[in-house]
Amino acid sequence: METSLVGVRDILITAIAPVAWGSTYLVTESLLPPGRPLFDAAMRALPAGLVLLAFRRRLPHGDWWWKAVALGICNIGMFFPLIFLAAYQLPGGLAATLQATSPLAVMALAWLAIGERPGTVRILSALVGLVGVGLLVMRAPGDVSTLGLLAAFGSVLVSALGFVLVKRWPAPVDMLTLVSWQLVVGGSVLVPVFLLVEGAPPHLGVGNVAGLLWLATAGTAIAYVCWFRGLGRMPAGAVSLVGLVNPVVGTLLGVAFAGEVFGWPQALGMALVLGGVVAGQRYGSRPAPPRVPEPVVEPSPAGRERAVCAA
Repeated sequence: METSLVGVRDILITAIAPVAWGSTYLVTESLLPPGRPLFDAAMRALPAGLVLLAFRRRLPHGDWWWKAVALGICNIGMFFPLIFLAAYQLPGGLAATLQATSPLAVMALAWLAIGERPGTVRILSALVGLVGVGLLVMRAPGDVSTLGLLAAFGSVLVSALGFVLVKRWPAPVDMLTLVSWQLVVGGSVLVPVFLLVEGAPPHLGVGNVAGLLWLATAGTAIAYVCWFRGLGRMPAGAVSLVGLVNPVVGTLLGVAFAGEVFGWPQALGMALVLGGVVAGQRYGSRPAPPRVPEPVVEPSPAGRERAVCAA
């Protein structure tokens, strides 16, 4: 019972991340300055990273200098601008559907890189979840941007690689410190890139600032601490399935705040997504066989007699 409760607690804490990420598309469309994905990505990462680093006051050491750089570039420096570019270029439903392929990518890379076999149930759960996301966000796509499609698939690949590397390289520090390193690295890489490509920062209104603050705190600092904590305690495939909660939250926010339609296809899709998440956690891996204690060999009476004499 205790182990089960700990597992449920880990899943719920991990789910905080996709719940927060579910607001990204709505916040991007409603509050952020239009057409500035690199600026948005840098401002989402660097301020939050600097605050966390100042709080933890710990820098990488040894080979963790280059590991922190690699993780920061994958999980932040490349992922953030790609996900913002996809949000700007694609309808929210299509972008969410493409992001729902992430569990399959994570499982494949985890199998290759760290020998973590996903199991048939977990793969089927990911496929069911993908179908569910397709129903959940079903819209007429209209004209589809090739650049947006490339950005969406690129974000899936780089994030999957980054998540698997977090599993492969157990951090010698707490999650706040690990997240601060990655945010500072990723944000520092993005600042000169957005200045070169997009020019000077745009004028920010109150709504822009509020949107960036939300994404930097709940959608980044808090979310990534919860997500990487889950990667440290759960199989990578199981964690990636929890990420399917993201489009569920995004759809509900769209219905509540953007007047989007919610009918039987969306209800069925939500049931499939949540069913896939639950099945992947509960049945996705076989429990380890119970450890059989080694038999205790009692010495014979003659042996005990010899031991007493020797003493």
